[in-house]
Amino acid sequence: MSESDEQTNKDLLEALDSVDQVNINDVVEGEILAFDKDHQLIIGIDNAGVEGVVPRRELSAQPVEDVESKFKVGDKGKFVVISRIGDDKEGGSFLLSIRRLEERKVWDELKAKAENNETINVTVQNAVRGGLVVNAGVRGFIPASMITNHFVRNLSQYNGQEFECKIVEIVPEKNRLVLSHSDVVAKNQEEARSEVMGKLNVGDVVEGKVARMTDFGAFVDLGGIDGLVHVSEISYDRVNKPADVLENGQDVKVKVIAMDEERGRISLSIKQTQAQPWDEIEEKAPQGSTVKVTIKRIVDFGAFAEVIPGVEGLIHISQISHKHVNTPSDVLKVGETVDAKVLDVNPSEHRLALSLRALEPEPENAQGSNEQVEATDNATENAPEEENGFTLGDIVGKGLDEDNQ
Repeated sequence: MSESDEQTNKDLLEALDSVDQVNINDVVEGEILAFDKDHQLIIGIDNAGVEGVVPRRELSAQPVEDVESKFKVGDKGKFVVISRIGDDKEGGSFLLSIRRLEERKVWDELKAKAENNETINVTVQNAVRGGLVVNAGVRGFIPASMITNHFVRNLSQYNGQEFECKIVEIVPEKNRLVLSHSDVVAKNQEEARSEVMGKLNVGDVVEGKVARMTDFGAFVDLGGIDGLVHVSEISYDRVNKPADVLENGQDVKVKVIAMDEERGRISLSIKQTQAQPWDEIEEKAPQGSTVKVTIKRIVDFGAFAEVIPGVEGLIHISQISHKHVNTPSDVLKVGETVDAKVLDVNPSEHRLALSLRALEPEPENAQGSNEQVEATDNATENAPEEENGFTLGDIVGKGLDEDNQ
């Protein structure tokens, strides 16, 4: 065998040996030789003597619409070897990926951030059962229990939102990335709580935004920390549910009425930032005047009627009619609007006595009725006070006792 033949055989053996050195998961360098009919890249792997193929799905983490405009024949680059394809007898070819090389770099960056306890920003792609799928450069997942610090029924509301997250678990080999947004929320709230609590004082009036509502009240965001407006502090009008008068995201003015720095709780009031309706009741409903009132509640001893928003007066059962009334509901209905006479008004004690009977013509047999009216208006001084400032004497009425003697 000639010397030249020996050199040729040696070169061939080295080339074959180099093919064996291309292994799955290796990062190889190569040159774009051509595009096939499916717009895949044909790569000549350096020092290997074989070619590789990059499918369109492996070009980038983001879809590539026009392959030829992004890649050019002759371009050099690095690729991850995914698998071996083709006919072994002819040396075969390899399936290559650019996308996985990009992802490998992202995984390395994420591992470094996790080790340094750094947070990352992700974008929510879609809600699935049990949590949120997010884009962190690679696919990540936020379990439902780690989204925020309160229960959320509709997870799809987060689609497209950007979250700051803490890395809870990362396993690149299994493409597993578990994240927590609630940890970041809790940390930010704690910092905001300390800052806000240091600035606020009981009695301060501040601006806030309705964050969420429950049956018992509304939580208002004061700038990173929520305060509670109990349902009784929303309005001087009677409010059954906060959602009846407030909306999520609504800007509101609130007064700080209590603070518990140790537990990080703030109690707020919306109604105390508004004019106190009892302050103007003597002008709008002076004693002896006739006013239109709306029946709000009916009880055994009479009915409570709204005179102006936030002010209710009592129509005692003895003041409903000259005729005998067994129960107030026999005569009055909730929501009904009637004319009533103001018998007595006491703003300081939030007491207002009303009468329907005083506007009716007196019957001919009304003997002793004047004495009954006078007795009804006199309260038992030492009786305990009931709701709206009325005493037990106001509610029971001395006139009834006299009728039964």
